[in-house]
Amino acid sequence: MGRLEDKVAIVTGGARGIGRGIVEAFAVEGADVAIADVLPEREAAPVLAEVEVAGRRGIYVQTDVAQEDQVRSMIETVLEAFGRIDVLVNNAGILSQSPLEEMPVEEWDRVLGVNLRGTFLCCRFALGHMLGRGGGRIINVASQIGQVGERGLAHYSASKGGVIAFTKALAREVAARGVLVNAIAPGPISTGIMPPGSEELEEVRKAVLPIRRFGEVDEVAPTAVFLASDDSSYYVGQTLGPNGGDVML
Repeated sequence: MGRLEDKVAIVTGGARGIGRGIVEAFAVEGADVAIADVLPEREAAPVLAEVEVAGRRGIYVQTDVAQEDQVRSMIETVLEAFGRIDVLVNNAGILSQSPLEEMPVEEWDRVLGVNLRGTFLCCRFALGHMLGRGGGRIINVASQIGQVGERGLAHYSASKGGVIAFTKALAREVAARGVLVNAIAPGPISTGIMPPGSEELEEVRKAVLPIRRFGEVDEVAPTAVFLASDDSSYYVGQTLGPNGGDVML
């Protein structure tokens, strides 16, 4: 029996990258999974196939997590399909690079909208159901950049730092009512999220990591499995960091 046997999970941004790795790991551990992603449904077909191979049910709900009406509808769709939500993973995120003095206001708004507002909206509309059932797990995917900041990424740094602070605040609100909220702050992971032309920057980053390499998705997903499982029953408002030693707390 898997550690998430017969649980129902939502993973935002679950069609690729870290999100896809979490979806597949959850299915292997026995969970049914709803993928919420802004990409066209065909992009999620391979990961849905992996869920089916694991013997679990999967659905796809195309969702822009920055849009209130779409998030509300997504939560309703998942409840109609599965009847409950045990785990919410707020993984959807976007990244772009720009010096602050050149950053379009629209770019700031979009990054904060997806990364931070999207996390709030998904929690807002899933939380009532979890509290009504007396329990649940919320896992917010932040970043080590939210802990230390990065040049050219003021918007991303602010959004992910906000996710960490939001996680702590929400954890204090709802832990006594059975909903445990924690975060994951991955270090540099090979996901393809970095923009074109950043290969030189990637090599510089690798050189300063104690482990001298970027991480793989499979090195992050087990942290999500742990936080979604009963093994994490005494973790409240924590930020776990699979980051190759980039940030040591």
